[in-house]
Amino acid sequence: MARNSISKDELIVQLMAERDALFRENSRLREAQKTDPCEPRTDFDRMLADKDAIIEKKDIRISQLEKHIHYLQRQMWGGKSERFIKPDSEERWLDFEGFDMLPGEIEAAKEAEKDIKKEKEARKKRMEKSTNRPVRKRLRDNLKRVVKDIYPEGYNEEDWVLLDESTPLYTEELIKVPAEFYVLRTVRHKAMRKSDHKIVTAGCPVKPIAKSEASSSVLADFVIGKYVDHIPIYRQLKQYSRLGITLSESTVLGWIQGISDLLMPLYFRLWELMKLCDYLQSDETTLPIVYIEKHKTVKGYLWIVRDPVCGRQWFFWDKGSRSGKVVLKLFHDYQGALQTDGYERYELLDGKKGVILLGCWAHARRKFEESMNNDKKRAEYALSQIQLIYDVERQAKDQKLSCEETAELRARLAYPILVRFEKWMVREYQNVIEGSPIAEAIKYTYHRFDKLTRYHLDGRYQIDNNGIENAVRPVAIGRKNYLFCQNHDTAESTAIMYTFMGCCKAAGVDFNRWMMFFLDHIHEYDTDYSKDIAQLLPENLKSAGIL
Repeated sequence: MARNSISKDELIVQLMAERDALFRENSRLREAQKTDPCEPRTDFDRMLADKDAIIEKKDIRISQLEKHIHYLQRQMWGGKSERFIKPDSEERWLDFEGFDMLPGEIEAAKEAEKDIKKEKEARKKRMEKSTNRPVRKRLRDNLKRVVKDIYPEGYNEEDWVLLDESTPLYTEELIKVPAEFYVLRTVRHKAMRKSDHKIVTAGCPVKPIAKSEASSSVLADFVIGKYVDHIPIYRQLKQYSRLGITLSESTVLGWIQGISDLLMPLYFRLWELMKLCDYLQSDETTLPIVYIEKHKTVKGYLWIVRDPVCGRQWFFWDKGSRSGKVVLKLFHDYQGALQTDGYERYELLDGKKGVILLGCWAHARRKFEESMNNDKKRAEYALSQIQLIYDVERQAKDQKLSCEETAELRARLAYPILVRFEKWMVREYQNVIEGSPIAEAIKYTYHRFDKLTRYHLDGRYQIDNNGIENAVRPVAIGRKNYLFCQNHDTAESTAIMYTFMGCCKAAGVDFNRWMMFFLDHIHEYDTDYSKDIAQLLPENLKSAGIL
């Protein structure tokens, strides 16, 4: 915006002088009307009406100037952390002087939009050509196969000759055998050496949970049932009962708490490693918990932090709190980029040295979608601009570009669209009704526009927070089944289980195999402090060829 030639104080003095002159002239006319009551009032009424019209016009002008002054004050003194962004050596600036776009900016935006649409049409044509009809997949080759031969009616080897021994006709069907339980009895023998007559007893095998009858396979089965298949413990006990195994619910709950205690050191070690990353995403989701003192279930919050590069996840429960204290507790010593939704508590980190906040375009797009019934024309335009920058991301993904190439593509195609969109929001916000859905959508997006546009600073940065939104889904499905956690310890155990379940999924490791391996080997780290417990993380076991 162009700067005014006069200061705010001079403008106010000038406006007050004009208003004072108008007031004096109006008073003079009223006095003249009183001194000559016989004179016709027509001329005076006309003059007063003219003066009122002038005053109203100036009031409108004053209101406009006050808006401009407020905007300038906000630009000069308001919160605008990294309002001017220098994404690379070319020093691209995501700001402008004035509301109107420069001819070069208009041309750059048009060229970028043209290239984006051209690539989108080419992608559609490629998809149409490569469309294949779905076919039935063959059953996996590693499954055990039992062959059953069927011969023609009346067949015998003496009178008949088989014609299709090399390529017989066959059909396959999948057979399921109910789970089989057995008891492993480990006999510890005692023997005496003849040389020194010393009696030695075989050592007791180390169990995952001391003095427990549950093996690693049974423990992993209960964990998988609740946190992967979302089956509450009481339902799993009914399944076991149908197979002839009767267990106490309190016993099984104690087992799960014991597994959580074993996972705790690896859980905090994982968080230490994640904080070494320079790019993380964060979000929260609800998790109901029973408050015995209040005799009711209340809504608590489970926090999740995700590494978008490798997919690691870390869930955190802090007594169900969603306050800013949790944000400071989690990220007080973090250095890097943090991508979040619009939750205002993350603003506590804005301006913190070494931390850069990234926004989520999916949340901004949602605001404009919600305003479609209020102002369809403006909402559709905003959604079309957001769709263009998403098309750039699709193009980078389809072409499998590197981080450097992705950043270059964003600078060439997405950046001009962002500049045009920002100026459109500033211009249109003055023309919408304050408090309306479209006004709130524009306000929400513009207030976070610096954070929303920082994703183009690095090719690793994601355009939205959808990755972590998907990581939260197992929690949402689980709470629909087991409904709530009985206490804070159970909620903390839930956070730990979802943490490693997400890590296994990101690493492409079967959670059941990893859990059994962990339970069988965790006690090897009890006394040997030279080992790093991080070796038991799913991705490390996979890279070592163990899983």
